Amino acid sequence: MTDLQFQFRISQPSISVIIRQVCKAIWENVKPICFPELSERFWLETATEFYEKTNFPHCLGAIGGKHIRVIKPEASGSLYYNYKNYFSILLLEVCDASYKFLFVDIVAYGKSSDSTVFKESVFFKELQNNMLKDPPPQGSFTGMAEPMPFVFVADEGFGLSTHVLRPYSGKCITVKKRVFNYRLSRARRNTECSFGILANKWRILHRHLNVDLTLCEDIIKVCCVLHNFFRDRDGFQIEDTLTIEGLYDLEYGNEVRSQKAIKLRDKFSDYFVSEEGALPWQMDRI
Repeated sequence: MTDLQFQFRISQPSISVIIRQVCKAIWENVKPICFPELSERFWLETATEFYEKTNFPHCLGAIGGKHIRVIKPEASGSLYYNYKNYFSILLLEVCDASYKFLFVDIVAYGKSSDSTVFKESVFFKELQNNMLKDPPPQGSFTGMAEPMPFVFVADEGFGLSTHVLRPYSGKCITVKKRVFNYRLSRARRNTECSFGILANKWRILHRHLNVDLTLCEDIIKVCCVLHNFFRDRDGFQIEDTLTIEGLYDLEYGNEVRSQKAIKLRDKFSDYFVSEEGALPWQMDRI
């Protein structure tokens, strides 16, 4: 802020007011343009794009979370101190197959794990209460023999459920499970690419945000809105996705899995090694 003060000859209090006003204007006016209105048709189009680009059927989006560095908030103790030994807040996002954000939420303290962050998010509450207008289970969409629900994909830090699929854990797992993990990773890496593009486009995220928490959240949300705004205009540049300086993965947490969710993941595994669902090269990649 000191650099802006000397560059434009404006006092720091005035700069602070201007930044807040601009963030508010972008969030209120640009967000409705850049974030989609949810409908069953929208989700079907998203799932189709995911299948065409990643070969993962019935996928509505990839879920991920990252730590955003902040200066220690006043009177916060260790609430924002994470396992990487710095202070942070947590950004949760859901992205599509084109690396655009479908949802963004700043939800928890730095010391929280993925599963805790996810359960505290607005997205999780809407998902649990069937407020996302996602399509019902169907089989003909990807040629599956029986109706299958639409799901989101995530890494090991998120709990397995009937809405969210995560990889099988462990090293000594069967070939079928390794194939599933490979297929899921192809879909899930979209969230890593989206974070990479975000951080490399808006380099303020490469360093600590030395502002109060309210403004910090506003800046992050506006970066996400502008990320979507420019995605359609910039196109895809692979070098933007290779490094994610300043953003780090969330800490893994323990999660209880339901038998229904385990059986659902097994059905996807069976499909990926079936004659209809297998990819010609997948056995060479596991």
